[in-house]
Amino acid sequence: MASILINVTHGPEAPTRAALAFLVGRSATEEGHDVSLFLAGDGVALLRDEVLDSLSGLGTGRLRESYDAIVGAGGRFYLSGMSSAARGIAQADLDDKPAELASPQRLVQLTLEHDRVLTY
Repeated sequence: MASILINVTHGPEAPTRAALAFLVGRSATEEGHDVSLFLAGDGVALLRDEVLDSLSGLGTGRLRESYDAIVGAGGRFYLSGMSSAARGIAQADLDDKPAELASPQRLVQLTLEHDRVLTY
């Protein structure tokens, strides 16, 4: 199976695009692929519990359902440290999730480590 990195730069301001990124990640895990998501820009807000619980995309489903499926399949989340700091998200806010703050260098490293990269 393949390893897939999904780079998400849209957040709650674009609910369908954001939920679509997670739905594609969920679909990939259901096919047996390893999935990682790198959230940057407004995308970092997607891991806030209130957003996970309330966001639904048009035709793409509820964000929480896709997130839970990705986590259940062993998926990992990386959040841009700079984008997170600018939006008041710290590592302590992520301690209950399979997520970590990451640098631009880590995004480059993840890109090279994965077989395919998708961007939303």
